[in-house]
Amino acid sequence: MASLQPVRGTRDLLPDDCRRHRRIEQAAFAVAERYGYGEIATPAFEFTEVFARSLGDTSDIVAKEMYTFQDRGGASLTLRPENTAGVVRAVVSNGLLHQVPLKLFYRGPMFRYERPQKGRLRQFHQVGVELIGVADALADVEVVTLGADFLAALGLADKVVLEINTLGDSASRAVYRERLITYFAAHHDSLSPDSRDRLHRNPLRILDSKDEGDRALIAEAPLITDSLSDGSRAFFEAVLAGLEACGVPFRHNPRLVRGLDYYCHTAFEFTTDALGAQNAVLAGGRYDGLVAELGGPTTPGIGWAAGVERLAMLVAEDSGPPAPIAVVPVDMAQQKPALAVAQRLRSAGLVVDLGYSGGLAKRMKRANRIGARAAVILGEAELAAGLATVRDMHSGEQQQVPIDSLPTHLARLP
Repeated sequence: MASLQPVRGTRDLLPDDCRRHRRIEQAAFAVAERYGYGEIATPAFEFTEVFARSLGDTSDIVAKEMYTFQDRGGASLTLRPENTAGVVRAVVSNGLLHQVPLKLFYRGPMFRYERPQKGRLRQFHQVGVELIGVADALADVEVVTLGADFLAALGLADKVVLEINTLGDSASRAVYRERLITYFAAHHDSLSPDSRDRLHRNPLRILDSKDEGDRALIAEAPLITDSLSDGSRAFFEAVLAGLEACGVPFRHNPRLVRGLDYYCHTAFEFTTDALGAQNAVLAGGRYDGLVAELGGPTTPGIGWAAGVERLAMLVAEDSGPPAPIAVVPVDMAQQKPALAVAQRLRSAGLVVDLGYSGGLAKRMKRANRIGARAAVILGEAELAAGLATVRDMHSGEQQQVPIDSLPTHLARLP
């Protein structure tokens, strides 16, 4: 029988991986909590319509990347490829819109069928925030600044660049749409098949194309900044002024677009040059039409998501978990009192390892192998006197310590 391996595009997260993921998630939540965001958790799968309606049937996600299946009742379900649509669905279906503004944080696995590559898996993890119910540019400033603070908390402030653009309001995009159609129609034969299909359905999608021939045409395509209404231009200027006031550096990238239908106005990405082609580590934008698309009233919103796997490749190695204290009974006759001592030390907040079998030599060998800071050796004579022998595993020095004093003594070890 062939050995079983993880499904292509997935990977096992071993203890060191999980510790790094947890560090990223906890940093994100800590910063979000400082901004007043509460955590929300939505199901890992939704009715397919949630994503088809919100992401748009011309998006690569809906057309090519969703894991969609029928359940035994015949319903079409989809593993979530992103979580903004799910969070908005949860807000609408739970009747939370009367509580706006809503400030929400999420974390968890997402699923997309795409070619696995560095930092991009078919099951991947994201942290993200959504601010729902605020139309003012101050919301955009807050959400982007929160993202900058999160990355700074991970020590990545000098490794990322904030790129930002505006997609304008609906009137601006209507003007821009016609200009794009005119431009790309003149180069119809040079477009990729996907871009030809999008030309009249959603020409803004062409700007997201990764086809090399398309990219050459996109470099000369009209810019949306030339199609902005006065209101859209003023909104974007207010966002940039707010970021300057908060001390968040940025670079205006007039070619930046977001790949989903629900975005408008502000679009942004924090990018890095340390991960090759997959350079975006945190990205988001404003989505003022999404709540209405999912059955609620017209309600503004803005948010971002960050890829945990990509961030994990950037963050510095940490020191790992605390070195344990090894509790070592000299022989099996001391196993029961060793259990009591180990539990007492754990209750005091210490990390404790108690081997399951073997004599003194075997257990001390294990203490060395796990990198124990100290070994608490319990022999018959020591226990009779209410003492334990504590060996400093760094220096090799030993001393006898009253069992009642062990928590205090061990907590003082450097």
